[in-house]
Amino acid sequence: MKYVIIGSGVAGMAAVEAIRSVDGAGEVVMVSEDPHGYYSRPGLAYYLTGELLDKALYLRTREDAKKMKLTFLNARVTRILRTEHALELDGKSRLAYDKLLIAVGSRAVRLEVPGAKLEGVVKLDHMNDAKNILKLAKRGRTAVVVGGGITALELTEGLLARGMKVHYLLRGDRYWSNVLDPRESQIVEKRLKEEGVTLHHHAELVGILEKNGKVGGIRLEDGHTLPCDLVAYAIGIQPCLDLVKDTGLALDRGVLVDERLQTNDPDIYAAGDVAQAFDPLSGRSVLDSLWNPAREQGHTAGLNMAGRRTAYLKSAPFNVTRLAGLTTTIIGAVGHGKDEDVLGIARGDSETWRDLPDAIVAQSGFDVNHMRLLIGEKTLIGAVVMGDQTLSWPLQKMVAGGADISPIREKLMLPDAPIADLIADFWLGWRKQVAL
Repeated sequence: MKYVIIGSGVAGMAAVEAIRSVDGAGEVVMVSEDPHGYYSRPGLAYYLTGELLDKALYLRTREDAKKMKLTFLNARVTRILRTEHALELDGKSRLAYDKLLIAVGSRAVRLEVPGAKLEGVVKLDHMNDAKNILKLAKRGRTAVVVGGGITALELTEGLLARGMKVHYLLRGDRYWSNVLDPRESQIVEKRLKEEGVTLHHHAELVGILEKNGKVGGIRLEDGHTLPCDLVAYAIGIQPCLDLVKDTGLALDRGVLVDERLQTNDPDIYAAGDVAQAFDPLSGRSVLDSLWNPAREQGHTAGLNMAGRRTAYLKSAPFNVTRLAGLTTTIIGAVGHGKDEDVLGIARGDSETWRDLPDAIVAQSGFDVNHMRLLIGEKTLIGAVVMGDQTLSWPLQKMVAGGADISPIREKLMLPDAPIADLIADFWLGWRKQVAL
């Protein structure tokens, strides 16, 4: 059996591991045009700030690849030839497959304004982007960041850490409005201001100004201009569908897959950012750009490719991230609709987060300790924990396990309820009950 995986991200690597857990003899080939191979995409944020060296992002060594008998090809797949069970590489050579996994991920939505192709306009999709940003980020110069979500904040903090003066443009009235509530946005924005970031709300970028062939400034819709040396943007991502558009594979916003991550071609699977997987909780096929679902999808796809029938059961999406230096965990359904700063979905995001809850309760202590719970009729359906992370793991388990919170629901809904204490006490009892 010959397994071919297009893409070197976490979904592709998880598939390799799963295949090898079932089939130790089959040939496994990974094809990617990213010369850096498999590395931690979320780790790029810490590479930008200087907290991690680039070598720390590589989670697998060449020795690991040898042990897994994995062949890596640095090439661009130009066509999927379904009838021939082959891939066309770089427009010339052919690579045959028996089972194929499409794990090509997503890419940044391009900035479409005059001047967007000038030197000094940057995004953060992959390692080469990060290296380019570090080359251009000069201490004492001025940068403008455009967009919402996690990646825009990563860019802001990375440029700030490199000694740049940073202006952050938000089209709406607050940061990441479709995931965070007003209080949470306020916490993040206050910390950014304390770090020296200049925030511009209701700021619509309409053009990038040129100076000596490079970025020299920006123009806003209201006519104001701002001199700068670098423009970084993160206005959303989109699944990389160019390769599959004319293949006859079923597509919506991503590659449609069933519960086994199988497409409408029984020998082709898809996983990660490019896959639109069925969510039994909502009854919809949704997009995720989270590390954990990509890993789980890749693992499930790999098992199925190797002949072990396994269903992918989408768990409550969660992400542990850092917002303005503040550890934040986002679990389950937490948001509400559209974000003016993000087209569609942001990196490190899940469409499931958009679902509206039945009720919301929140508790804030100091500015850096905040918890919001989203409550259904009998269960917790989401949570946001900022600062103290003591309860983030219990909350994750309770949301994922569908814990019946009926005994404490009314207490949680009371004004000024001691939410953290109620959850902590309930968790102790529920954990014992589940163990029994």
